[in-house]
Amino acid sequence: MNVADKIALLKAKREKVTQMGGKERIDKQHEKGKLSARERLELLFDEGSFREIDTFVSHRSVNFGMEKVEIVSDGVITGHGLVNGRAVFAFSQDFTSSGGSLGEMHAAKICKVMDLALKAGLPVVGLNDSGGARVEEGVDALKGYGDIFFRNSRASGVIPQISAIMGPCAGGAVYSPAMTDFVFMVRKTSHMFITSPYVIKTVTGEETNFEELGGALVHNSKSGNAHFACENDKDTIEHIRELLDYLPDNNMSQAPHIEMEDDPARLCPELDTIIPDDPKVPYDMKAIIHEVVDAGEFFEVHSLFAGNCIVGFARLNNRSVGIVANQPMVLAGCLDIDASDKISRFIRTCDAFNIPVITFVDVPGYLPGVNQEWAGIIRHGAKLLWSYSEATVPKFTVIIRKDYGGSYLAMSSKQLGSDMVFAWPTAEIAVMGAKGAVEVLSGYRKEIKEASDKEAKTREKIDEYENAFNVPYLAASRGYIDEVILPQETRQRLIDALEVMVSKVDMLPPKKHGNIPQ
Repeated sequence: MNVADKIALLKAKREKVTQMGGKERIDKQHEKGKLSARERLELLFDEGSFREIDTFVSHRSVNFGMEKVEIVSDGVITGHGLVNGRAVFAFSQDFTSSGGSLGEMHAAKICKVMDLALKAGLPVVGLNDSGGARVEEGVDALKGYGDIFFRNSRASGVIPQISAIMGPCAGGAVYSPAMTDFVFMVRKTSHMFITSPYVIKTVTGEETNFEELGGALVHNSKSGNAHFACENDKDTIEHIRELLDYLPDNNMSQAPHIEMEDDPARLCPELDTIIPDDPKVPYDMKAIIHEVVDAGEFFEVHSLFAGNCIVGFARLNNRSVGIVANQPMVLAGCLDIDASDKISRFIRTCDAFNIPVITFVDVPGYLPGVNQEWAGIIRHGAKLLWSYSEATVPKFTVIIRKDYGGSYLAMSSKQLGSDMVFAWPTAEIAVMGAKGAVEVLSGYRKEIKEASDKEAKTREKIDEYENAFNVPYLAASRGYIDEVILPQETRQRLIDALEVMVSKVDMLPPKKHGNIPQ
């Protein structure tokens, strides 16, 4: 065979690989509203930048007649390319080739790009669309999953790991996405579950279906296993590209600066009138966030889960920041089990990747209830205290309105290491609300009991307590609040604080790792 023939052979092999499972199977993929594995990679990476590796890897199983079965690229495409000009590694499971099933060599390809990403200090994106373990390969397939899980753990907190569920993801396969930093799901076409509806019916008698058991909305709103529910494959990949712009390449680098063309000295006069006079009336915390951040752009994470709090990314003076906030529109902004989990995980993600955390506070307390207590609000709530205390990135807090009791401490108080705490004049900082305090304090109770008009005396004492204690000035006099500011100054003060603290150095005591409450 001469040189020309060898080159022609390579081109023919490459052409065959690009056909994946064949036109018929690709058409079926499209009929389901799904893109092919290669089409997804073309959308993820900047045009013409994707470079495939392990193109010709194939399985070596001989069980059950597998020696006669050819699986193109062993069902997964791996490589690297540029996303908005930055290098990223990725793998994309090919459902048209043996259902994207994971065998020994399929897993080895994924492990290789994960190893390369870790060595290079670059993000890795996994596009999951697989029928699960390749049964014909038995324990070799299980070994493959274990190898991937091990690398997920080793890479955690070192490089960003992003998973997209773009089809089925069942059994042991679900644990790899669960170990990554962010999980995207596609509405109606993606599913995650440990046991299928059929197994559940057989074992427990419960009737369910794929969407009800493990669809995108379920995992975004109920289980919290997924962070984003996107409309289709294209929408999912566009959101992944956007997310990567807020993240650094690794834990030793900084997120990219992106020019937002928003004046850092801009005042926000609309904020002076956003808080209702009646403290029982809610308002939308997102309106405050959008007003303060650069160009009003806020990339919310976990938007359908634990709606009583808000987390996400934004920019201040072109720098990437993590935003945490209570949401008075839902459960009055109370903290509960899900909110504690949602916030604490987000804080740890930001801390791992050098992203400053800004917290907007309006919290009346932890949500009361027997179910909350029995389900472990103590240990879940402790995660919040732990995560803020553990984080060494710049931390800034803005107290908007209510900030009571244990939740005052939990929401990035000075005592948990917040570098600068600002309060609006509307801030109410106390052990509890005025009404509860009046009912508890013996002196107040005695005066009310002896009064001829108990209702009027109660109102008088509530007003007295509010004026004396439900104000920011007592905390400011102790130095627990660094400054009471006008609402319209919030953006200015946060940017100034960020710029002066961006070089912050704060080291944890030497240890293998802490033992975070579970």
